[in-house]
Amino acid sequence: MPSTRLLPTALLLTLAASPFAGASPSVGADSSAKGASGNLSIQSPRVERSNTPSYVDTPTPRFSWLIASPVNGTRQTGYRIVVTHEGKPVWDSGDVRSPQSFDIDYAGPALLPGQRYEWRAEVQTSDGNGSTTSHFDTALDEPGWHGAKWIGKADATSVPAPLLRKVFHVDANATRATLYVAAGGYADLSVDGRPVSDAVLSPGFTDYDKRVEVVANDVPLTPGEHTLAAELGRGFYGMTNPNVWHWERAPWHGQPRLRALLRIRYDDGHVQDIVTDDSWRMADGPTRLDDLYGGETYDARASTPRTWVPAAVLPVPRGKLVAQTEQPIRVIDTLHATSVTEPKPGVFVFAFARVIAGWATFDVTGPAGTTITAHYGEKLMPDGTVDARDEHHYFKAGFQTDRLTLAGTRERWHPRFSYKGFRYVQVEGWPGGEPALGAVTAQVVHTDVAVTGRFESANPLLDWIHRAAVDTLLNNLYGIPTDTPMYEKNGWTGDGMLGADMFLRNVDADRLLAKWVRDIADTRKADGSPLLIAPNPGWGDVRAPTWHAAYVLVPWSLWMNAGDRRPIDEHIEGIARYVAMENARSPGGIADTELGDWVSPETDPGGENAPEDKRVAATAYLYRMQRVTADMLRLRGDTTRAAGFDAQADLVRDAFNARFLDRVAGRYRGEGDKGYRQAHNLLALAFGLVPDDLRDRVAAGVAADAKARGDHLDTGALATKIILPVLTATGHADEAWRIATQVSFPSWGFWRANGATSLWEHWKLASRSRGHYFLGTVDDWLFGDVAGLRPLEPGWRRIEVRPAVTAWLDHASAAVMTPYGEASVAWRKVGGRVELDVHVPVGAEAVIGLPGRSDKVVGSGDHHLGAP
Repeated sequence: MPSTRLLPTALLLTLAASPFAGASPSVGADSSAKGASGNLSIQSPRVERSNTPSYVDTPTPRFSWLIASPVNGTRQTGYRIVVTHEGKPVWDSGDVRSPQSFDIDYAGPALLPGQRYEWRAEVQTSDGNGSTTSHFDTALDEPGWHGAKWIGKADATSVPAPLLRKVFHVDANATRATLYVAAGGYADLSVDGRPVSDAVLSPGFTDYDKRVEVVANDVPLTPGEHTLAAELGRGFYGMTNPNVWHWERAPWHGQPRLRALLRIRYDDGHVQDIVTDDSWRMADGPTRLDDLYGGETYDARASTPRTWVPAAVLPVPRGKLVAQTEQPIRVIDTLHATSVTEPKPGVFVFAFARVIAGWATFDVTGPAGTTITAHYGEKLMPDGTVDARDEHHYFKAGFQTDRLTLAGTRERWHPRFSYKGFRYVQVEGWPGGEPALGAVTAQVVHTDVAVTGRFESANPLLDWIHRAAVDTLLNNLYGIPTDTPMYEKNGWTGDGMLGADMFLRNVDADRLLAKWVRDIADTRKADGSPLLIAPNPGWGDVRAPTWHAAYVLVPWSLWMNAGDRRPIDEHIEGIARYVAMENARSPGGIADTELGDWVSPETDPGGENAPEDKRVAATAYLYRMQRVTADMLRLRGDTTRAAGFDAQADLVRDAFNARFLDRVAGRYRGEGDKGYRQAHNLLALAFGLVPDDLRDRVAAGVAADAKARGDHLDTGALATKIILPVLTATGHADEAWRIATQVSFPSWGFWRANGATSLWEHWKLASRSRGHYFLGTVDDWLFGDVAGLRPLEPGWRRIEVRPAVTAWLDHASAAVMTPYGEASVAWRKVGGRVELDVHVPVGAEAVIGLPGRSDKVVGSGDHHLGAP
């Protein structure tokens, strides 16, 4: 066993607040029952952590619910789950004496494919009994697709987006119609011109050689003739714009393709299947070009094709069909322009209130053949035009530009198969002079995760940081956690790893992150190591344990924050293999990496490593991965292998201290460092590498260096996540506060003072991206220390409430959605006292600590404490 464990604050790297997927009211029925209070209710029934599970492809779906009771100390004592199919019993768990209320595995006979099952949970508590009901639909097996083919256009060089259509007849007495869709790229489907769903950029994006996601939607149909139509977009499947990551030559690359099945059920039991095959008709549509990076070209004159030909049956993607488990991407909001300027003749710039991800909608009338060009950007050039430059020369065929050619009638158009990061839209070629303010609107688009975390304080800057962090992370949720919606749109592993706690605290991102861990696993090379971005077209084969650690630490974050153990069980063998490999290629226990503490303040705004020895961060992360892997193995009962990883971690810790620790100076240093490096010392403290007798000196050194820099940090993405929590935990909360509330460079307040509405990629004003969350992990500190709310055990079963009360702040509050329901804290100073209110959900308990009084353990309910 290790002789040195983590500082409590280090747990913030993985023990941070988290909402639970689907905790909002569900489609199921919630039942109230008379208990001691008369107001007990069982709420939010979920299967596979979803309120609307329309395509469940696991043989053991998991059941969950929430309990609401006004009685303090209420606890669940047991449950019974009953699953039925068409009114007939399938599985009855019997009465189970257990407090477990989420992720309870189905344990009945094999479920039939393509069927709807109803379920009921009967829950017993100390405040009485209650129940809830809901349903779920199972996935199709291959025979269930009834011979549906993959179809599209045969011409491999043709660029316009294909339109596909099929006319069919519905008889009387149809009871239900379900449309199942899989695509290489994106598929925008409609019936009689009405969208099948409000999802966009659907289905989700994967490594199409490994997995292809399926979505299912019920479709209302009346008797008579109908037309099922689809427009296909390229997405990351058939990209044509050459780029530095080589998506245009991904192993799966090809023309967009569709596989669909419309299953119509009738009241007499018979089924009618409409499947994709060569009886469908195909034509080139008005979307003449679509590219996720470059934008779209749309010719309204081609909106009604004259020539339709039989659809081509195309090769089957190599990936396995799987359920899309992450929430769909949707249009979330519409913003209206705050101004229109004309920086140059005929060039009009629409400004919006904040940086978003999504697209613009254009409402315009003009002569046929008129082409309007729109450039999107997050900032302006000195002359007032939009900065839409591809500064790094990533793309060879356009960047963030839409083109709309008019047909001579009023057009209301928006892109369908690309999105942009932007605050400004520059239009050229607008007919009839200056456009009206309402002629261009902006749609906020991202994965439709509920925002369930809250933070508020007496300090406007801290509140701004939190709001900007949430907006920025939402702008980067597109089925995966991306690094920037404007430039790269890639699932950089290091970025997602650093942001995982923040995601899980603020939004119900657990399903998305669990899917993304599968994406990371899909990138692994023959030696077991992941690549830098996930999904991946075969790019980024460099050694970077600081980034590859996402494969290890994101599953651990899901376990600690959301109580989701399945990613650990699913990936433990791959994780153990990778960590063992990383250890084996670290001679003498010292690891190396191409990526260290990225974008520290003195680096180039285009992005580079901090001027320091990258081996320090690499070795610290190797140690962290070894400890976490050991903990995962212990969780699964594999104590022998766990002990082996702990033993390796001990050797790495000793090698780390022998190589990098200056005991006389009480600090860590590496070769080629540019002066004192905060990151080295913070990583050693956060990960538990510092010998006990030197912790205070090392922490004091970090605080002293920040003080000498005028109370500023000197950290990049890796160490910014931990600097404030580490300082707070080691007795330097005042210095943490001064760093957090700075308004001069480098600081979050510096961004705000310079007009930021989101978080940036770099501390400098010349930052390329204005939509990057990885320097915003200060949000961890806002929840865990300023408000004082963090989990002590996986899934928030035990909650710690311990605000770091200082002279700098009079009140703060926070709330998170746990697997048991919402947990919240609010504290304020009142006449020299600290008054604190805590809400603990049923199923959890809290340890409350306030200055000047002993810790108190409380059960569920509402609690008020004061100190001294």
